[in-house]
Amino acid sequence: MTNETWGQIQDELLKSVGRNNYVNWIEPLEFSGLDDSGVATFLVPTQFMGNWVSRNFGEQIRHQLSAAGERVVRVEFTVPNPRGDKPAAAKIASKPAGKAIRSVKTAKDDELPGAPLDQRFTFDTFVVGKPNELAHAAARRVAEGGTVTFNPLFLYGGVGLGKTHLMHAIAWELQKKSPDLRVVYLSAEQFMYRFVQALRDKDMIAFKQLFRSVDVLMIDDVQFIAGKDATQEEFFHTFNALVDQNKQIIVSSDRAPTEISGIEDRIVSRLQSGLVVDLHPTNYELRLGILQQKIEQYSEQFPNLVISDGVLEFLAHRISTNVRVLEGALMRLFAFGALVGREITLELTQDCLADILRASDRKITVEEIQRKVSEHFNIRLSDLIGPKRVRTFARPRQMAMYLSKQLTSRSLPEIGRRFGGRDHTTVMHGVRKIEELMQKDSQIADDLELLRRALEA
Repeated sequence: MTNETWGQIQDELLKSVGRNNYVNWIEPLEFSGLDDSGVATFLVPTQFMGNWVSRNFGEQIRHQLSAAGERVVRVEFTVPNPRGDKPAAAKIASKPAGKAIRSVKTAKDDELPGAPLDQRFTFDTFVVGKPNELAHAAARRVAEGGTVTFNPLFLYGGVGLGKTHLMHAIAWELQKKSPDLRVVYLSAEQFMYRFVQALRDKDMIAFKQLFRSVDVLMIDDVQFIAGKDATQEEFFHTFNALVDQNKQIIVSSDRAPTEISGIEDRIVSRLQSGLVVDLHPTNYELRLGILQQKIEQYSEQFPNLVISDGVLEFLAHRISTNVRVLEGALMRLFAFGALVGREITLELTQDCLADILRASDRKITVEEIQRKVSEHFNIRLSDLIGPKRVRTFARPRQMAMYLSKQLTSRSLPEIGRRFGGRDHTTVMHGVRKIEELMQKDSQIADDLELLRRALEA
């Protein structure tokens, strides 16, 4: 069988398993060979991945190979030797047709079921700025090892702000300093899959022993166990067992523990018992620093490319919501410039990234402004838009009206309707009042600037 045939089979698997499963489990497979006895071999990054693919997709892969005209009686997934000279002896075989799934035990069978770590995600490649400096410092402290200080370390923030990068960096650093340390990094979803598999195989004792024997347990995207009662129960007991042994736990989520709906109160309490750190949205300076670091990395790959002045600044200003999108945009620019042999100018950037720039033109809403102002002044949203005229609520209300006028395209009557059905003249009065106060009250001017930055970040 050729790699071209395998490529065609991958296309069929993409249709049958879905994009997420394909990207996570099928795409990383590397076809190694098909021998005369009908055994197709694929290379996999880790033993855990091989087991998972074998159990969940092994038969589908064998079926597609047979449908393509290949004589395949069994599919095996092999973990390469770390030195890369030849495959390791360990093989995870998919079930032959009509037989039960089996996995070949090896001398390294006590290897823990962690997800693969990304070699790009180290502390050296993490750009530190004001929005993430606390999270970076806390991650560095945990990566030093030794006495457990923050347990758990809970990192939370939006997509593309660096949570997973920091977790991988911690794992790399711990493994470098203490190679014998049992460090496991995996997503909450993978933890759940392992738990369900243990239930199905009636092997909960082995599951408990496996996860409670680690030195450092890292669970990414813990919000995905919300609503999964049995998984939460096991996570709770695993958490307690490791804490009792003074073992380090690191958890990440897209929101704070108290904001994850569907998580039991006792788990929220445990997650809050250590250090909870928020990775804030990136600011302009941090985004510019990330781009400058990427330029250094790409310089070897694209040695002859020239970037005009102002391009990086333009990107840092326009693409503000997601670092991954920002990095992807820069890579597209470099690839385009290399292919057509042109200098990367501002005009070329705008043409090449037109779709990304359109998507990144985030429209701020009146409702978002109201939430931010309520949080900033620690008042309830209902009081901000309600009828009460006491100064505690009236001044923040006027500031929210002012920001709505400045940062959205809504008309005064539309803004008034969103503030409890107020008349447009009331909004106009509030806007003018804030404009006057800004000139003589530095505190109001500072508050407005902070709110504006938070909304535009």
